[in-house]
Amino acid sequence: MNKKVMLTAAVTGAGDTTSKSSHVPVTPKEIAEAAIESAKAGATVAHIHARDPETGGISHQVDHYREIVDRIRESETDVIINITSGGGGDFIPSLDTPAAGGDGTDIQTPEQRHKPVGELLPEMCTLDCGTTNFGNMIYMSPTDWLREQAKLVQQSGVKPELECFDTGHLRFANQLVKEGLIDGDPMLQFCLGIPWGAAADVETIQYLKSRLPENAHWSAFGIGRMQLPIAEETANLGGNVRVGLEDNLYLEKGVFARNDQLVEKAANMLQANNIEILKPEEARLQYGLRTP
Repeated sequence: MNKKVMLTAAVTGAGDTTSKSSHVPVTPKEIAEAAIESAKAGATVAHIHARDPETGGISHQVDHYREIVDRIRESETDVIINITSGGGGDFIPSLDTPAAGGDGTDIQTPEQRHKPVGELLPEMCTLDCGTTNFGNMIYMSPTDWLREQAKLVQQSGVKPELECFDTGHLRFANQLVKEGLIDGDPMLQFCLGIPWGAAADVETIQYLKSRLPENAHWSAFGIGRMQLPIAEETANLGGNVRVGLEDNLYLEKGVFARNDQLVEKAANMLQANNIEILKPEEARLQYGLRTP
């Protein structure tokens, strides 16, 4: 079991959460500050999505990502930067236009999804390893597109974190490894509790963990009220952990959280379990990450 774990703060995400909590960062400045504050609270990694400063919705603009990354890198606080490569994958079913999708459909090519990663070269990026039902929305990531994205990430020298929202995603992540599209020891993350993907419980973690490649590093997170329980189970089973407002808005029932508060709560939990948090420089060395 790991005695030291990597603690990720997923500070904003791309979901419709800005209308639910005023603590969700929106502008590049706010997102960068949330990452820096999370690092000061103990986070090893800041997982970054960009949002449109005017609407609060998802942004694919490289300039928005660039401002976030520059602000973090120019700060005096060290943190590993992990940019999403999920990009535009949202397909909204419509009976009127079933082939084209309805209002809100937002699909990008592999090259477009990779652009912020390829231009800004963070230490890490996420790579969602399959198509998923998110409620009534479909997140689309066809296998040939994923192979192309994996090649682009590989060429950039950025370390992909392979996101698995269900068991089939882990099978495909393992296939990417077999095909030589993932360099070094693979890093996988189990994304649990999202309707309608893998369940957020210890049995699911153990099942997925049992099907990892021997040299794999892994992490898991749960959403909503399962965020801290899944973090604790994961850490005790030897995995890295993730918290943050992307996955959960509450510090406790009825109390909205800030990112740094969720990180501090996770750090206290880890300390109570005699588990240390990796510092960014330790994690870069342990996981073979590029130097920013």
